[in-house]
Formats: sequence, structure tokens, C-alpha cells
Amino acid sequence: MRTVAVVGASLAGLSAARSLRKRGYDGRLVVIGDEIHRPYDRPPLSKEFLAGTLGEADLSLETDDEDLRAEWLLGARATGLDRTERAVRLADGREVRTDGLVIATGAAARMLPGTEGLAGVHSLRTLDDARALRDELARGGRLVVIGGGFIGAEVASTARALGLDVTVVEVAPTPLAGPLGATMGSVVSALHADHGVRLLCGVGVKGLRGESRVDAVLLEDGRSIPADIVVVGVGARPCVEWLEGSGVELDNGVKCGADGRTSLAGVVAVGDCANWYDPRAGAHRRVEHWTGARERPDAAVATLLAGGAVEPGVPRPPYFWSDQYGVRIQFAGHAAGADSVTVEEGAADDRDVLAVYRRAGRPVAVLGMNQPRLFTRWRKQLSAPP
Repeated sequence: MRTVAVVGASLAGLSAARSLRKRGYDGRLVVIGDEIHRPYDRPPLSKEFLAGTLGEADLSLETDDEDLRAEWLLGARATGLDRTERAVRLADGREVRTDGLVIATGAAARMLPGTEGLAGVHSLRTLDDARALRDELARGGRLVVIGGGFIGAEVASTARALGLDVTVVEVAPTPLAGPLGATMGSVVSALHADHGVRLLCGVGVKGLRGESRVDAVLLEDGRSIPADIVVVGVGARPCVEWLEGSGVELDNGVKCGADGRTSLAGVVAVGDCANWYDPRAGAHRRVEHWTGARERPDAAVATLLAGGAVEPGVPRPPYFWSDQYGVRIQFAGHAAGADSVTVEEGAADDRDVLAVYRRAGRPVAVLGMNQPRLFTRWRKQLSAPP
């Protein structure tokens, strides 16, 4: 291969570029990113960076002496892929012809329809998003977070520590029931009440009120929640529209094998946009977690450089962590399909617990709240070959 292009300049794209060089690829390497920023770490955006305890320089994912000998095309959005010419088309009219392609275009935050241009309404996905939200939180006031997932919960935790009045609105009866199951989702989300944050569950948002700036969140049950700032945390959509008509199979992102290979030879996908096959589950799963973006590109690059001639391995079970109200929450595996959840250590009421999820007696997931050592042991068990 004379030219390999990596489309996406966040953690997954950077990890792929590093793996290419580590595995001996010495040809032309082009990294394309739609943001103007060099690769940066996203998890702190909802925590330390938002709180003002971490600066922008601390977010950098590159070391001072790192040189990948890559051409960086930043602020360049991919708009299409020509499978015949194997060329990535960019919004500014340029094309990058490649012999191999790594798709790492990530995901974008979902927003509520009709909120465009309304001041005080934020999502949190990028550094620019975090800058704008940090400036608003510094002025204080009433914050309403729409969505009780992990991003929303982390923003609520950070804002509460900054002294804001915080309300979290969640349409599901139990927050975090999707990733954690109803029982442990209820335990983790109870952290809100522990710290004086109002949690409204089982009610949807009808819309937002305000002329030029938001002043209230309108709920479907008729209630109105006063708001100076609103953060919308209702999930993300994979950024794959630019691949429509390219021949790359799309299904909740880019549909991949267990090693990132796509339906087109010489094309692999990694990160939040990649819907990898999980042999343990017997299904495709799109994993939007930091560890997946760091670890899986190496397998995808190995497949790319070998022309698909290597046997795919079994990806490690997804792992993520969250810091909320001073509690370290760690989770690995898949809660879906578990038929039991047992507390192995600690007590749920104390928010100091290690819980194991099992299916037919076999561990399939583990949750830890302030239990890092035990959690690490259980995570290793989950990662053992099936």
C-alpha cells in the first residue's frame, strides 16, 4: 500500500495511525479530521475540563516528541467515498486517493428538533461544545439536563459541584437501565438524590420555551421546569452519511466483522461509528467507549495490512467508567441478556458495591462503584477466551 487514509482525527483515528506505524507501514499516511483541533481526550470534557480544573493543553492525546510522519488535513469534512477510484471526497473539493482506508468518523450528539439557534441550549460532544458550556456554567443559575445517561449524569454532577441548581429529566422509568439493567441503573442514578439533584423519570420533553434564549423546559405531562441553561444528552448518531452509496454496508453505523473489516476490501472501521460483530454475543454491537477506540484499531489495522488474510480474534468486552459525585463507576461486558445480578461485595445503599451479571450461571458483565481492585479482577475474567 502506497497511501493509507484515516478519516477521523479523534482517539480511534489516532490509535489507528499509531498502529499503522507500529506494524511497519512506512508509506504515505493521511489523517483527515472535520474539527480544526489536534486529537484530544473527550472523557474529561464533562468532568475536569467543564469544572475548570483541567486546561486544554492537558487534553492532548499526542506526546511532545511524537511524529507519525502523517499529513494532517484538519477542518476538512469527508463528504463521499468513490469506491472505483478509492478516493475520499472532501467538502472543500479536494480528493484523497488511497490504497487502504480506516473509517473513524465517530458519532455526533443528537439534538431536540426546533432548538437550533436558541441560546442557552447545549450538547456536549466536542471541545468547542465544552468551551461554550463551561462559560455558561461559570455564571451559575438553573440547569436542566435532558437525558439521564452517563454524559448527562456527569454534567449534572459537575454542575452541582459548581453550585448550580440542577434537574435531570429522563424519559425512561429508570435511568441507565439500558447499559446497566433496571436494578443497578436505579442504584447508580440514586446518586442524584444523594447530592440534591432533582431526578424526574418516566416523562418526556415536549419542547423548550424562550424567545431568543431558553427559559423553561416543557414536559409532556404539562409541567414546566424553569431553566437558564439546558444540556441535551439524548444519545449520539454515527457519522456515516458520507458513506451512503459507496458500497460500504451501513447498519447502525458501519457494519463490520470482529476485526473491523467492512463490506469493501481494503476498508476497515473503528470507534463510535463502527458496528463490530461480537462473537460472544453472536450479534453486531456499536461500542461508544474510550477503551474500544483505543484498543480495537490495532486489530483493524492488522486486518487492513494483511488484506483480510488474518483470522479475526474476539474483541475484549466493552469497558467504560464514569465519575459522578465523587464516586468512580466502572462497567464491563453486556447487561442485556443477563438473567441475574448479584452483589458480591459492599452494599448498594452505601454506593460502594461490586455486582456481577450472569446468564445461565456464566458471568457476562460486572459493575463496580468505588471497587477498583475487585472490578479489575472480574474484568480480567470476562476478557478470558470464551
